Amino acid sequence: MKFFNFCKKTSDIFSSHKSNCIKLLVLIIVISLISVSTSDAYMVKYKEDYYKLYHVNYKQRPDDCIENIYWLEKAVRADFCNPLYAKAKITNEEQYEKYRYLFMMHLNLKLIEQHIRLGRNYDKVAFCFYEAPWKDEYRRNLEKTKAAYEAGYYYWKEACLWAEKANIGKFKFLFIQEFQNWEDERERISNGKLDYKFMLDRELKRVNENIAKIDALTPQQNPQTADAQ
Repeated sequence: MKFFNFCKKTSDIFSSHKSNCIKLLVLIIVISLISVSTSDAYMVKYKEDYYKLYHVNYKQRPDDCIENIYWLEKAVRADFCNPLYAKAKITNEEQYEKYRYLFMMHLNLKLIEQHIRLGRNYDKVAFCFYEAPWKDEYRRNLEKTKAAYEAGYYYWKEACLWAEKANIGKFKFLFIQEFQNWEDERERISNGKLDYKFMLDRELKRVNENIAKIDALTPQQNPQTADAQ
């Protein structure tokens, strides 16, 4: 009996010790993971940081567009990082000045692009009479499209403003080599080859025409209603 009690106590002590060891091991692993995640943490603070979070998928759903708009808006409002960490090699103040103007222009162009992509997720190129049973849903979607396209006007105005600043005389022979595509955007805005206002005007005209067609639809033009009568 005494031997049995001794064995039971020994087993309990061992089990308790084993349990404590497991708890200690788990605690060590958790602390290690926290320290690793802290050391690898990426602080998002400057325009350049937020711009890295912007991405384009092969097929962009509304959520993808809204996420990109969020990061781009944060980038617009954030400060620039130190020239040492800029996305291009900066050697003087004039370079840094033009870099900032081009960056702001590019951010606003991307915001236009994302609003257009967002609107196209709800857009309907044409409305036919036989689609009358779904007219309310189509109209709601077209209103979303209209709101997205209309938002583009503000960003186009901003993009033109920054492009104009980057196009002044002192920058005539100064180019940011790392971002030739930004320089191309500036030049295309300057010579009128890139004109988002023209595109937005055209798309909104079509959207408004489709909304007007839906609003003008009478019950007699609804195939299902006509059959029922």
